[in-house]
Amino acid sequence: MSKNSKVLNLKDKISGNEVDLSLCNLTEVPVRELALFTKATVVDLSCNNITSLPPEFCNLTHLVKVDLSKNQLTCLPEDVGNLVNLQHLDLYNNKLTILPVSFSQLRSLKWLDLKDNPLEAGLAKAAGDCLDEKQCKTCASKVLEHMNGLQDEVDRAREKRLLREKELERKREVKQREREARDKEARKQEKAEEKEKRRREYNAQMAALAAREQQKKKSEEKKKKNGQAADKKAVVELAPKPRRSLIGLMFKLLLLLLLGLAGVAATCHLTDLRKETACVPVNIFVDDSLSWAKEQEGVVRQLVQNLSSAAKEFLESTQTSKN
Repeated sequence: MSKNSKVLNLKDKISGNEVDLSLCNLTEVPVRELALFTKATVVDLSCNNITSLPPEFCNLTHLVKVDLSKNQLTCLPEDVGNLVNLQHLDLYNNKLTILPVSFSQLRSLKWLDLKDNPLEAGLAKAAGDCLDEKQCKTCASKVLEHMNGLQDEVDRAREKRLLREKELERKREVKQREREARDKEARKQEKAEEKEKRRREYNAQMAALAAREQQKKKSEEKKKKNGQAADKKAVVELAPKPRRSLIGLMFKLLLLLLLGLAGVAATCHLTDLRKETACVPVNIFVDDSLSWAKEQEGVVRQLVQNLSSAAKEFLESTQTSKN
């Protein structure tokens, strides 16, 4: 059957604002076709073999009354609460055990029938018997109240879950910050240790350099002192040499002079030149010197005797002091 034929058949089922699809042996709801007729606010789907409603059914927000009694429904869509205009819902004789939490959002719901469903105890107690119009209206209000309670529990559970998740996230962030702080402190400590190591190495290098400079300075000062001492010693050692050289030179000159005089005297006294005018004074000086020497012979002998006696006494006194 084509889409157009389905639409044509659906048009045949519409009467005013009602669509009668009961006893059509349906296994699923023709949601797309129903969405085309927004003026059809009442839909009768009773006495079929429908086991579930598709999620798109919750988009039929124009529906006011829906009859799904005597089907095989085991659950309703999670977003059934989107049917905000729904006032009348017949779910008699299905296989429902629970209702979705969003059922509490059906604030326009005034009539509800949940008879002959294997409902869980709390929901069955809230639904009641639904034996007449009044009880079905009470069922709607009680079930909404019950579902609001479940919604509150769900909200609280979700809030607690969110709080737990936030707390866990906060703890993770705290741990992350602590870990980052530890890592930062470790990096800082590592940099400080590296800097301290470089500083010690630098100080050691500077100390070694200063020690070398100091040693070099001491060596230079020692060399300088040694050089000065050597210079002084050289000066001290070299200073007398000119004096000794001068004395030697004078001694040599005097010796030469004496030799010369002796030669002259010998020449004038022993050769034929003694009668020469130049040799007369020399001969006179030589004769006088020889006479004076003879006269002084006794004096020299006495002087030698005195020196011998003094030396003997000195030796005797020295020997006595040693004993």
